[in-house]
Amino acid sequence: MQSTTLISSFAEIAREKDIDRDSLTLIVEDVFRAMIRKRYGADDNFDIIFNPDNGDIQIIHVQDIVENWDLKDPVTEIELDAAKEVDEDFEVGEEVASEINIGGFGRRAVMAARQAFSQRIRDIEKEKIYQDYSDLIGEVVVGEIYQTRRREVLVIHNKVELVLPRSEQIFKDRYRKGDMLRAVVQEVKRDIGNNPQVIISRADPVFMERLFELEVPEIYEGIVEIRRIVREPGERAKVAVLSNDERIDPVGACVGVKGVRIHAVVRELGNENIDVLEYSSDPYRLIERALSPANPVSVTINDELDPPRAKVVVKAEEVSQAIGRGGINIRLASRLTGYEIDVYREIAEDEEDVEIDEFADAFSPDTLEKLRNIGCDTAKQVVELSVDELMRRSGLEQETAQHVLETIRLEFEDEDEAALAPRPAPATDAAPVSEEVPAQEEAPVSEEAPVAETASVSEEAPVAEAASEAEPAQEEAPVAEAASEAEPAQEEVPVAEATSEAEPVPETEKEVEGA
Repeated sequence: MQSTTLISSFAEIAREKDIDRDSLTLIVEDVFRAMIRKRYGADDNFDIIFNPDNGDIQIIHVQDIVENWDLKDPVTEIELDAAKEVDEDFEVGEEVASEINIGGFGRRAVMAARQAFSQRIRDIEKEKIYQDYSDLIGEVVVGEIYQTRRREVLVIHNKVELVLPRSEQIFKDRYRKGDMLRAVVQEVKRDIGNNPQVIISRADPVFMERLFELEVPEIYEGIVEIRRIVREPGERAKVAVLSNDERIDPVGACVGVKGVRIHAVVRELGNENIDVLEYSSDPYRLIERALSPANPVSVTINDELDPPRAKVVVKAEEVSQAIGRGGINIRLASRLTGYEIDVYREIAEDEEDVEIDEFADAFSPDTLEKLRNIGCDTAKQVVELSVDELMRRSGLEQETAQHVLETIRLEFEDEDEAALAPRPAPATDAAPVSEEVPAQEEAPVSEEAPVAETASVSEEAPVAEAASEAEPAQEEAPVAEAASEAEPAQEEVPVAEATSEAEPVPETEKEVEGA
C-alpha cells in the first residue's frame, strides 16, 4: 500500500467521524512513530511531516556522520563514505537527513498502522461523544426511533445512539420505528469497553420542567420559577411554581388562556394529569395546596419525627379526593412537601367515637403510644386504616395490628347490637311473677276457662298458680321466659290484668278457710 493510498484512507475515516485537522495530524504522527519504534527500536532521530490538506507524508531519518571505523549505532549514526554518497561535501560531525519509503516497512506494518489509526479514531470519537452529551445533561433532544426492544428503545440523534430504558418510559407511550421522539438527556456513562452510553428519559421531572420552559415564556425568562416537580409518569404530576413578579399569577401563566399552554405539555406526556399550584415557604399552606382538589379543614405538623409528619383533617365527602385513586394524590403531596401526610375524616359533633386511651386494658402502653404518634387519637381513626397501612405507619407487627383492628371493630359492633336490641320489660311487671312462681312450674292456660274463672278456683289452685296460668299465653314455656316476654304477651293475656283480677282473690280465700 503506497503512502498516498494509506493517508487517503486515514483522511476519509477522519472526515466520516468528524475529526478536526489537529487531532488527525496528531493521530497520524503517533501511528507512524509506533511503526518506527517497532522497526528501529527508537524514534528520536526521526521527523514526521504530514499535510492533512493533500495527504502528503514524509518520514525523515536524521543521522550523525562518523568515521568509517567508528560506527556504533546504525540508527543514530552513519559512516562518512555512506554520507558522501548522498552529498560529496559532507564531513564528520555533520547530520544527514534522508527520507524513508513507507513501503519499506512491509505490508504487515502498514496494515497494523491502519488498524491503529482506526482505533485511535474510535477512541477520540468516544471521548467526543462523552464530552458533548455530558454538556447536554438536562437538555431536551429529538431523535428518530430505529429499534424497539423489550427493555429499551434505541434512538438516533446526530448519528449517535441514545438509550431510553424501560424505567424511563411513560407506560402509555407506544414506540414505532421511524417515529420522532423527544426526551431529556439524563445521564452519560461508560460501559465495560469504555464506550459512552447516553441515557435519555421521558419520566424524569426535568423533562417536564424543560417542556414548561418551551411552552411558557415567563418560565424561560425567569419571571416564573418552578420550585418543585413530582411525577408518577403517565398518571399524575404536581408542579409548584413561584412568581418573582407580584403582578404575574404563576399558576395562570403556566396554564395559559383556556389551558392552551399546559395542554401542549399534557399531550407530549401522554395525557398525564398535571396539578399546578403556587409554592409557599409556609409548610401548612403548602400542604393545603398540595392536597388539591381537597380543601383541608385543619393541618397539624410534627417536625420531631423522621420523616416529619402532618395530620390533615378533611370533610368526609372529600376524603377520596385527598387520597386520590390508588393513593396517588397523597403520595405526590407527601413527596412535594417533604412531609408524611396522614389524612383523617372530619368527625361530626353528634358522631360517637371513643378515645384510644379507653382501650388501655386491651392494648399495651407501647401500642397505644405508637397509635398516638401517627395521629390516631380515637378508635374510629384507627378502624379507617387497613392492616397494611396500620403496620406501615405505626411500625406494629402484623399480629398486633390485626388484634388492634379486630378489638376496636368488635367494640363498635357490640355497641351497635346493643342499640338495636329490644328493650326488656320493666322490672315492676316481671318482679311479682318471678317471686311468686317457681321457674320449674309449667301450667298451660285452659282455652275453655277465662282468667277470672281460673283465679276464682281457690280450692284447687293457689293464687300463685293462677297468676302463672294467666301469663304464658298459648306457649308452653317456663315462667322465667314468660317474664322476659311480658310485653309481647299483652295482646292476649296481659300480666298486669291477670294480676289485677287476682288481687280480690285473697279475701275469698280467707272466707273459705274461716268457714
